[in-house]
Amino acid sequence: MTTMHAANSLSYTQEPQFEQAITGEIAEFWQARNQGFLRSSDKRKLYWVSFTSEQHTKAIVVVNGRIECCEKYQELLFDLFRQGFDVYSYDHRGQGLSERLVKNQDIGYVEEFDDYVDDLELMVQHFQLQNYRSRYLLAHSMGGNIATRYIQTRPSHPFTAVALSAPMFGVNLKWYLKPIAHWVGQILTAIHAEPNYAPGQVPYYPKPFEGNLLSQSDVRYHWFRQLYQQKPELQVGGASARWVWQSLLACKQCLLLTRQIKVPLLILQAGDDQVVANQAQIALVKKLAKTNATCALKIIHQARHELLFEKDKYRNQALNTALQFFAQHH
Repeated sequence: MTTMHAANSLSYTQEPQFEQAITGEIAEFWQARNQGFLRSSDKRKLYWVSFTSEQHTKAIVVVNGRIECCEKYQELLFDLFRQGFDVYSYDHRGQGLSERLVKNQDIGYVEEFDDYVDDLELMVQHFQLQNYRSRYLLAHSMGGNIATRYIQTRPSHPFTAVALSAPMFGVNLKWYLKPIAHWVGQILTAIHAEPNYAPGQVPYYPKPFEGNLLSQSDVRYHWFRQLYQQKPELQVGGASARWVWQSLLACKQCLLLTRQIKVPLLILQAGDDQVVANQAQIALVKKLAKTNATCALKIIHQARHELLFEKDKYRNQALNTALQFFAQHH
């Protein structure tokens, strides 16, 4: 067994150098990506990227969240590659550069949540990970739910360990909506012939940094909003009623089927998350611990939802914890 050294946070991009790096070495790295489109089982075009080196013996597949895309994750993919991983990622159907599913391309929509899970399975097969010594899955928010459903339903998956950043196992709804949200989503889906925004959801607009629920990193937040302004084709706005209904169903299944998770699993919780429900993450870990001794929960106190786009002091912790967890399982 080789001795694994803990990841050094100084070798991740840090905020004081961010602007220089994102227009310099990260931009160069991004230009050198392998990329392409895959057809899903229902003939949707899905965009993917990869970065590989003959020296690397381990791989990470990054599964992003709702409204996100590979391009938003340039810094993360760069940092992981520099830590000695081949890196793979893709855009979910209906967002990023993947095919949009409805006429109003701004609406966050999915027919069945399982479509996301099928797409992940297709991508994993396409990436041909079998030659690596170790294979890891790093997923954020909605991606954390998709990754969980994937490992629950594909027992022969190739992954050595999984880390979930602020996974969506429950959504932060107002207390009076919680018991009825599922039904509201279902009913509104039935009423509207054309997919429509769920109550309270609006088209994409660049929310100001002040009071945003995603990140306290001024420089990272502004860069990501600017990217979406410069490339409107990446934008996705509010979720549809059907997306809400399907996602709440998937949250339920994640919690119900913890027994099917047999791989080492780490949950990174953002202490100040107001997007997803932290209590649902804790409920899942408690239940999972009864059948899986290799699960872990790390709370990054005071961090907001986007741990991988946060201030250095939170992002470094999240990355160190994930990479140390991966190093223990190889």
